[in-house]
Amino acid sequence: MKFADFHAGQVIEAGPYVLTEAELVQFARAYDPQWFHTDAEAAADSAFGGLIASGWHTCAIAMRLVVEAALEGSESFASPGLEHVRWPNPVRPGDALRLVADVIEVRRSEKRPTLGILRWRWRLFNQRESMVLDVEVTSLFRLDAPG
Repeated sequence: MKFADFHAGQVIEAGPYVLTEAELVQFARAYDPQWFHTDAEAAADSAFGGLIASGWHTCAIAMRLVVEAALEGSESFASPGLEHVRWPNPVRPGDALRLVADVIEVRRSEKRPTLGILRWRWRLFNQRESMVLDVEVTSLFRLDAPG
C-alpha cells in the first residue's frame, strides 16, 4: 500500500501465521534464550504448562504480517518507536496468529512535508481469539514534495 492509501479508521487484517515449535525454539535460542522458551521439559512444569514464544518473536511475526499486508512496496522507511507493547496472553507452538491493524492517524509532517507519519495499533490474536500482542506503532514514509 502507498501512504495515500491509508486513512484514519481503516482496519487491515492479515494471517494466519502458524508458529511451529521448532521455529519458536530456534528464535528463542538465538535471541531470548530463557528456559521457558527453549526447554520443553522444564517449561511443562512451569506456570505456563509448556513452551511459550518470546514476546519479541511475537512482535517479529506481527512485523512480517504488516509488511505482507500493507508495507511491501510502500514508501515506508523507518519507525521512531512504539507507544506501548503488551503481551496479554502467551503464544504457544501451533498457534495460528491473525493480525488486526487499526489506523489511528495519517498526516504529513508540518516541518518536513516530504515525510508521512502513520500511527496505528497492531493486535495479534490466536485461533481462540485471545489477544497475544497489543502495540501502537509510528511508521515513517518518504513522500514526494506536496504540490
